[in-house]
Amino acid sequence: MSKVIALFNQKGGVGKTTTCVNLACAFTDAGRKTLVVDCDPQGHSTAGLGINKQNAAPNTYHVLLEGVPAEKAVVSTPYGDVIPCNRDLFGSGIQLAAAEGRETVLREALRPLRDRYDFILIDCPALLELLTLNALCAADSVLIPVQCEYLALEGLSELMGTLRMVRKSLNPGLEVEGVVLTMFDGRTNLSPQVAAAVKKHMKQAVFKTAIPRNVRLSEAPSHGMPVLRYDPSSRGAWAYRQLAEEIMAQNPKGR
Repeated sequence: MSKVIALFNQKGGVGKTTTCVNLACAFTDAGRKTLVVDCDPQGHSTAGLGINKQNAAPNTYHVLLEGVPAEKAVVSTPYGDVIPCNRDLFGSGIQLAAAEGRETVLREALRPLRDRYDFILIDCPALLELLTLNALCAADSVLIPVQCEYLALEGLSELMGTLRMVRKSLNPGLEVEGVVLTMFDGRTNLSPQVAAAVKKHMKQAVFKTAIPRNVRLSEAPSHGMPVLRYDPSSRGAWAYRQLAEEIMAQNPKGR
């Protein structure tokens, strides 16, 4: 049975998609069969794994709203499998609102795939909407990327409130996989200060590995590949391998 991890933060630009794509590659390289489910209508995980998102069909939209079996939407890449998405998914929340069991459509769709993978990573939209609720209901745990900036703790408090709401009404078993600090720059005073504050607030939930600011991480998506393949020796690639090792240590046999 796979471990389903939703990557979520209600604030955009925190490295959520970068983390999703590179963890998928790191897990795959380590021999863990991995599936990425792209639920962000921008389709950045899809593109970051080398797939032309404009031509990606069937995709997440067809799985959620047209009843296409999830396995028929899976695309294999050198970095792991993916259920792609694109702009088709914009506005899907309105259509999902009329669906029976509207918050659990994704969970039911992924159920037949859970025995095929060690990890299923769901890239969530930043907004709290029905797409996000579907991801949180389908997940066993949430991985929270937090950018090292002044407002990080404020956003983290709001996010934890959202997770408490989801646990109470929709998914009682939802856990926090961990918090990963992103865009860490040890040359400044700010990053270590934010890191210390987040660790004080979240304690053991914060991963030891922090993802550094690294130009290679920014360049890799334009080449349609994770940084682990674009520049395997870069600081960003090294950090994501270390983060993957921490997560695999927590989940030695998937779930």
